[in-house]
Amino acid sequence: MPVVLTLQDAHKRYAAQELLDGAGCALTDDQKVGLIGRNGAGKSTLCRILIGEEELDAGEVVRSKKLRLGYLRQHDPFHPGETVMDFLMRDSGQPDWRCGEVAWQFALSDEMLARPVKELSGGWQTRVKLAALLLHDPNLLVLDEPTNFLDLRTQMLLEHFLQHFKAGILVVSHDRAFLKKTCTHTLEISRGQLTMFPGDVDSYLENLAERRLHDERVNAATLSKRKQLETFVAKNRARASTASQARSKAKQLDRLQLIEVAGAEAEVNFSFPKVEPRQGPALRTEGMSIGYPDRTIATDVQLEIEHGTRVGIVGDNGQGKTTFLRTICQSLPPKAGTMKWGYGCQVGVYAQHVYTTLPENESVLGYLEHQATPGTKDQQLKDVAGSFLFSGDLADKKIKVLSGGERARLVLAGLLLKQHNVLVLDEPGNHLDVETVEALARALKSYAGTVVFTSHDRYFMREVATDVIEVRDGRVVIYPGSYDDYVYRTEKEIDDGLRSEAAKHPPLDNSAADRKAQAKNDRDTQKRQKAVERKIAKLDDERKALQVEQNTITDARRAKQVHDQLAALSAEIESLEHEWLELFEASQ
Repeated sequence: MPVVLTLQDAHKRYAAQELLDGAGCALTDDQKVGLIGRNGAGKSTLCRILIGEEELDAGEVVRSKKLRLGYLRQHDPFHPGETVMDFLMRDSGQPDWRCGEVAWQFALSDEMLARPVKELSGGWQTRVKLAALLLHDPNLLVLDEPTNFLDLRTQMLLEHFLQHFKAGILVVSHDRAFLKKTCTHTLEISRGQLTMFPGDVDSYLENLAERRLHDERVNAATLSKRKQLETFVAKNRARASTASQARSKAKQLDRLQLIEVAGAEAEVNFSFPKVEPRQGPALRTEGMSIGYPDRTIATDVQLEIEHGTRVGIVGDNGQGKTTFLRTICQSLPPKAGTMKWGYGCQVGVYAQHVYTTLPENESVLGYLEHQATPGTKDQQLKDVAGSFLFSGDLADKKIKVLSGGERARLVLAGLLLKQHNVLVLDEPGNHLDVETVEALARALKSYAGTVVFTSHDRYFMREVATDVIEVRDGRVVIYPGSYDDYVYRTEKEIDDGLRSEAAKHPPLDNSAADRKAQAKNDRDTQKRQKAVERKIAKLDDERKALQVEQNTITDARRAKQVHDQLAALSAEIESLEHEWLELFEASQ
């Protein structure tokens, strides 16, 4: 596991915020690492530092001579009129057959390769960028929020790619399900420090909670012991017969130290206004067509959405989900047919573009005051602002200095200050961190009104949606199943498509050189498998020795050390066992 990139004693400050405060980490060419942290903790800044786009205030980034760094570019690297194949060949310098081999892994068909890149949707362009990345043969990929704005199908292809990628990756994502499927290690950035854990994000968070609970219990025992010793010393210090014992106890007291327990970070906590439950249809469409003056997106839309339901809108990017939402919000007129909300429906809207069009020079509280129903008290405004982490001086911040996640939270806060019994939400989870997405899901599940929403976050969809509408191939229809059924069908379509492309394009490995290279790969795999077996056996012996020690230990500080060592060993052994299984399957 050669280390290819190291961060040493790193410091980085923005105004009063210390993003990195003596932090360090090491990345190898075979670790798959998920980078997690709250909005504003410095995840994107760290990525820019690692790829050389930003400098540290102090410290060092050490790059191995063997490092071949690749990162997913957010800007548009395509030339006007350039086809997909033209771009891949220009960008990589590889021949067309090699570009085709890699492109087919992302379901880019021969027909797609011949199309101009600019004609493709954002999701398909992301697939093209990923294919270009792989053609450069990197041994470390840095991906900053690669799933933002990707539809479910492209997310699954990206997962498939990362699971089979044979080198190191560092992925920033707020999607825990995505991180769990693609990463074996977790790197947390919090309060200026970086913490690496040899396990997936769920294991890391469970371990963190267990360690915090353990540290709190050890501190409670230490405080109790301290009180006993202080009482003994106070009673016996003045007596000649017990003075020596008192001095001994005083030395013990000096050696007692409390463990520093990191407090939990502030969490968003809110609920939508209470509304009276209603019966019957909230929305009815008859023979409706949706689209724009120059093109029609879908026709003959016949829907009824009942009051109290939470309807998730699904479909690939470019199929018309946002067009449908804009039509039912009446910001886009139907091209044909009718659409009608039920009597007394008060519709609140969260749109993808809203957070980018906020009044830049207004303060957080000023914006909320303009959004609130007339007569809302100042204290209520401050309570809502505080529940979205805009308390104290943060409530007076100008909107122009807010991050994307803070702006998204602010728009959601504004919705809470109006009495809506219907909410239409277009990708409400984009730019929100994991904790805020989870808080939003909880709030919507307890909301008695009607919700119509779209989201590419599978956790959020599973938690919130009671019904599913699919937008596909010019149709908008009630999906005859649950969201999990829809995910299963999409996964099957992707697997079938990848198998079909693989059958059409068998790998070009029939030469003697290729067979020789394959034989060498097989030998390397067997060697690595045996090395992993030896490592597992060694770590297992260490774990057994620590478990024996744990049963007899009395010192609180050593007990904490042993607990932490056992947790780290167990996680590392589990990771190695997964690696051994992958090597075993590869050798069959």
